[in-house]
Amino acid sequence: MATLDSSLYVRKGFGLKSEVQATLAADYDGRLVDLMRERDYTLEAGGLTVRLAREFGFCYGVERAVDYAYQTRHKFPDRTVWLAGEIIHNPHVNARLREMGIGFLSATPLDAPGARDALPAFDYAPVRPEDVVILPAFGVTIRDFEVLRALGSVVVDTTCGSVLNVWKRVEAYARDGFTALIHGKHYHEETRATASQVQKHPEGRYLVVRDMAEAREVCEYIEGRGDRTAFLAKYAHAASPDFDPDLHLVRVGVANQTTMLARESLAIADEVGAAMERAHGTEHRAEHFRSFDTICSATQDRQDAVKALLEEPLDVMLVIGGYNSSNTISLAALCSERVRTYHIESPEAIDMERGVVRYRPVGRHTEEAEARDWLPAGPARVGITAGASTPNSKIGEMVSRLLAMRGVEAATLA
Repeated sequence: MATLDSSLYVRKGFGLKSEVQATLAADYDGRLVDLMRERDYTLEAGGLTVRLAREFGFCYGVERAVDYAYQTRHKFPDRTVWLAGEIIHNPHVNARLREMGIGFLSATPLDAPGARDALPAFDYAPVRPEDVVILPAFGVTIRDFEVLRALGSVVVDTTCGSVLNVWKRVEAYARDGFTALIHGKHYHEETRATASQVQKHPEGRYLVVRDMAEAREVCEYIEGRGDRTAFLAKYAHAASPDFDPDLHLVRVGVANQTTMLARESLAIADEVGAAMERAHGTEHRAEHFRSFDTICSATQDRQDAVKALLEEPLDVMLVIGGYNSSNTISLAALCSERVRTYHIESPEAIDMERGVVRYRPVGRHTEEAEARDWLPAGPARVGITAGASTPNSKIGEMVSRLLAMRGVEAATLA
């Protein structure tokens, strides 16, 4: 990785947590959420039983990233402060940062020549040396670091520690001559940053697979049943520029975007390892295949908590979080297997006047859909969880709207 001048590179904040704490609490804390915790994560009123998963919302990495962004604005009130993309994938949090006067740098289009490796992930043209640049919780690519070093601006790095752990794993794969097979979304900021870690070594290679279906296509190729031309065409956008499946699927190390569905990441690793064993034998697998569980603990905790909640009888499940939040999408996918589920981006998605809920259908990258009669009449049990980038204040607002649909004012609950 390109190193930055230590006097310009900040990774541990500015020691201003106490100065910004009151503002953070006012923006993101939620009274109703605190009340639900006190009542065994349950509220009962107006014929509704509202159950909250025991792990939800802001994780440590998100809290840290948002805290550092607030500290940066407090530290440099008169400087131009930029954010490389979004600090996290939550529209409310990013809107609040814009209100604070933080500018957002645009992403480099993925179809731009050299976008995967030659260009930085973000456009730094507006940045001056005297400005301050905040790096998001997802991290940025090695090329971004190189551009920032040349610019000479102050850089505040909020990259999550769990992401850094994956980077170390991918870099080790590249160092030892293994292709990094990454379970993730090739266009996601985190995966782009993770894939770039192979550039620390001249022979480093990567390939990104979105899901088990794509992983099985990789397995087919490993076992000699793939079409080279078709494979290269399909994965051109998701592989290192000079990727050659005949050469670079001989030694493979599996990693993942930290917010993917944990069980699928583990299953993909098992599938690829088994394919290598079928193709070349047990000894080959032992020497040429590596795998480590790099799902972050917060993602795992939230997935485990929602699975526990789904063991209870529920009529409907609400999952709140950004539509581009991978960990929220994973939670919604888990829930939809057991109960009618609505992935909503904000409490405003519950339209009180029209009696509808606006939501993103699970498993589809489509426009919002609307549902009427989504909340059963009479007694009903509603489950709630939230992605790791969703603040408690938004969870509380959603609960308040649910109660209001049954004529209950949240303020009357002691």
